[in-house]
Amino acid sequence: MKAKILTLAAITLLAVSCGTKKTASTPATPATPAVTETAKAVELTPELAAGKSMYENNCAKCHKLYEPKKFTQEEWAPILVRMQKKAHLDDTQMASITSYIHSQL
Repeated sequence: MKAKILTLAAITLLAVSCGTKKTASTPATPATPAVTETAKAVELTPELAAGKSMYENNCAKCHKLYEPKKFTQEEWAPILVRMQKKAHLDDTQMASITSYIHSQL
């Protein structure tokens, strides 16, 4: 009985440690080049930096962040409207996020 419990514990520990390591390393790798590319694309003014900060802090709470260039300006419009309601952002905050995303296109 002890052997079964120890074997089960070892398998569980192995599965958890592999899953955690994989999850932790996956988001860190693409985030670093994206920040570098974004910084090179447009010099961020204080307003755009605030928009970027709001985008990263509010949107990443619920899902992964999309590269602004993944969608066109027309495709971003309905996405931002829908997300404004879900994230409970006011018009000023949303305008700042929208300005940041449009500056990166």
